[in-house]
Amino acid sequence: MSSEAHIHVSLAHLRSLEGVSRGLSFLPRQPSASVLNGRHASRLRGRGLNFEEMRDYLPGDDIRSIDWKATARTGEPHVRVFTEERDRPALLVVDQRMSMFFGSRLNLKSVTAAEAAAIAAFRVLGAGDRVGGIVFGDDEQIEYVPKRSRRTAHAFLESIADVNSTLNADRAVTLQPGRLNKVLSSVARIAHHDHLVLVFSDFDGIDEMTHLRLRSIAAHNDLVLILVDDPFAERIESSERAVIGDSQMQAEIDLGSSATRAAINAYTHDRLARIRNWQTEINLSVLPLSAGEETLPQIRQLMGALSPRRRIR
Repeated sequence: MSSEAHIHVSLAHLRSLEGVSRGLSFLPRQPSASVLNGRHASRLRGRGLNFEEMRDYLPGDDIRSIDWKATARTGEPHVRVFTEERDRPALLVVDQRMSMFFGSRLNLKSVTAAEAAAIAAFRVLGAGDRVGGIVFGDDEQIEYVPKRSRRTAHAFLESIADVNSTLNADRAVTLQPGRLNKVLSSVARIAHHDHLVLVFSDFDGIDEMTHLRLRSIAAHNDLVLILVDDPFAERIESSERAVIGDSQMQAEIDLGSSATRAAINAYTHDRLARIRNWQTEINLSVLPLSAGEETLPQIRQLMGALSPRRRIR
């Protein structure tokens, strides 16, 4: 992979990830090594059930399926018959804001989020489920209603690549407080219930409203937050000075000061801890993904997938 590929993603690269998505699963029944196994498994509903018919009780029917109101009304035992839904629509939300245009070791966070979303899109489509998504930047948002369509999946990936290509250090950006919360409102509009919602983001700019929006979404859907982070954010090392900011404002910070580093580290740690604590506060799961490592091996480890076996001739 060229150095440019760690800064921007191309549509060709995203489409090339289709093959490596095999063996991954976002369904409730997870491999034993998956982080979604155990206490996380109960949070994933998987496919729901559709009511098919009401019929007379037959010997051997599960007593739990008896409809007691119909039984009392007719005087004869009746059962409700359900069939499993044919699919579970997935909505993939991909953050491509300027806050994601950062990386200190391997990828920029925007690249890692794009790659992870592409892998997930192909896996969902390969499982026969509908896939759609929302790609958003600081001042744009593109939506795709979930469909069982390769054309829709490829259009979604094309939008990720297009928005990603607009990110650059000299780009003029108007800061929009609450940008993430507005996107989450769109998620709630599209994913009414029984969707799998995957959000790939660094969750920059979270506040109490973010907490409320996520709680509302998780009440009716399976919600997984893919927390894309960079090693630099976990531990800021000593250096002389650093300039941070956007194209509108900049500030020079003396990282040689232990007090300054301690304050920044504490702020970052508290923010990340707040996101991870949502797992106990809200019915959702948080999966960490580092921009400092290759994307696919991390996802395989997180989902407990086995590497493809090499064919011996």
